[in-house]
Amino acid sequence: MSNASPTPLARALGRIPQGLFVLTTGDPGAPLGLVASLVQQMGLAPPTVAVAVGKNRDHLAAIRAAGGFTLSLLDQESSALMGAFFKKREEGASPYDELETRPAPSGLPVLTKALAWFDCKLTGEHELDDHVVIFATCTEGELQREGDPSIHLRKDGLSY
Repeated sequence: MSNASPTPLARALGRIPQGLFVLTTGDPGAPLGLVASLVQQMGLAPPTVAVAVGKNRDHLAAIRAAGGFTLSLLDQESSALMGAFFKKREEGASPYDELETRPAPSGLPVLTKALAWFDCKLTGEHELDDHVVIFATCTEGELQREGDPSIHLRKDGLSY
């Protein structure tokens, strides 16, 4: 990444608020997860979400193979949980080894300490230049306690 100052467009885009989620997919016995911030509710009936996943991520193929994913919505109380997904690990180790989870109806794990969770069934996708937007119906979900989600703002809306 360049040390140059972000452009006016990049700075403006970085002010668009985004939530912080842990997206989990793959085999329930060996889940694959990532921290997702490009998530938005897109429909009401049925409740539908859109999640942008980088084309170069292994998670994209896993979402397609599994036919869905879970989302755990983070708040200030639970936002430290995402740190498990940024650590270097030994072969065979998983972020889920250190996190408290329970299975959603699909069998995929959700974080028990998250603010809320959603069980999502893949319904479509749209390819962009650098990401694929995955559309999914929320088949189940639960607000696990009262509170407000963590909001993420970036300095540069054209990069992570």
